[in-house]
Amino acid sequence: MNKSLFAALLALCVVACQSTPPKEEGAPVEDRTPSTGTAGATTSGTTSGGVAGTATRGGNPLKDPGSVLSKRIVYFDFDSYVVKDEYKPLIEAHARYLQANRGTRMTVQGNADERGSREYNIALGQRRADAVKKMMMLYGAGEVQIETVSFGKEKPRVEGHDEGAWAQNRRDEIIYVGID
Repeated sequence: MNKSLFAALLALCVVACQSTPPKEEGAPVEDRTPSTGTAGATTSGTTSGGVAGTATRGGNPLKDPGSVLSKRIVYFDFDSYVVKDEYKPLIEAHARYLQANRGTRMTVQGNADERGSREYNIALGQRRADAVKKMMMLYGAGEVQIETVSFGKEKPRVEGHDEGAWAQNRRDEIIYVGID
């Protein structure tokens, strides 16, 4: 009896292992496999949403208003050079673009609002530009591709002496060499 019970269990196990499991229903899963250069697809392995592709239907993704790469400003809080979470995807997209285009160069221009001394704001703008550069390097951009410079409070985006103007002036601007 033991031999026949064992043989039956073994046969059941073999049959069960060979059968195809039923398809599970659930939430759709996004396919993140790298594309193979299909027309209209991005070539950096990213999917929809305007994230850093190296080719788009419109041509250069740096000039395509629908691409995240057309956004080039990172804003900072008062007296801070910490990159806010909301700008990390933007910085990652630019870093991935640089990674895919090793011959491309950019300058990150650090700026500050009018409060504080000239020297302090030059140093703060430099720390802001360096923070973005370091983050881009962590995402795969090459150090030689990114130059940083600080304008301090010398290059305001908005003239004014209130929080609205100051908030617009506390920024980094990403400038691509030969493209902008």
